[in-house]
Amino acid sequence: MNRHERLSRLLDIVGQRQRADVEELAAELDVSAATIRRDLDHLAEQQLLARTRGGAVATSVAYDLPLRHKAARHAPEKQRISAAAARLVQPGMVIGLNGGTTTTEVARSLATRADLAEHGDPGLTVVTNALNIANELVVRPHIKIVVTGGVARQQSFELTGPLATHILREITLDLLFLGVDAIEPGLGASAHHEGEASINRLMASRAGRVVVVADGSKLGRRAFAQICATETIDTLITDAGAEVEVVRAFEIAGVRVLTA
Repeated sequence: MNRHERLSRLLDIVGQRQRADVEELAAELDVSAATIRRDLDHLAEQQLLARTRGGAVATSVAYDLPLRHKAARHAPEKQRISAAAARLVQPGMVIGLNGGTTTTEVARSLATRADLAEHGDPGLTVVTNALNIANELVVRPHIKIVVTGGVARQQSFELTGPLATHILREITLDLLFLGVDAIEPGLGASAHHEGEASINRLMASRAGRVVVVADGSKLGRRAFAQICATETIDTLITDAGAEVEVVRAFEIAGVRVLTA
């Protein structure tokens, strides 16, 4: 486990248990107590948790972690999901990508598709409200980038708020790849932040097809703000580790499920 993965795991543990002890964390992660103290100090400096004598306690930020700390979670699964998602894209399409680690991987998979570059100008049009995705794709001459505008959130790099809605109301998408914080067969897709949910809902309403990309840890869960109902979702791409019962519930609800 490298340091990036260890920091992400520490945030997971503290967020789930509300508090954690240095010695317990050291034993669980198989590193020295001194290493854990340095890691906790680093996370506390970024206000991702609060240090206590002998350990740390969760803060509200622990439930909506910055994108850089989410990236190491379920990384192999997200890469397989993104590869499966990229195969759904045809040259010349207009696709939407909201923010998140999985949609970022989808963007990277699309960037390396040689056939898109051969199609013409543009080989693909990408509409996104995620600054990091726009930054990665703007250097690809065969991909036309449309950025929504809005106010940037530090946690996800997503642009939200009223300024982000003007462009979306004037365009249509062939396909939206939707990253979510949670997705449940009865409720649909949801996000921790209501501003992100609102923009993502508008993106979904402008898309011919909505494809949710989510690893198995997000299935069967609910978050604070609904993005869209289950009947709005055409396809769910997840990993092979997703619970069979939950996958079956989505299929019964009419969602096509692809496992990668």
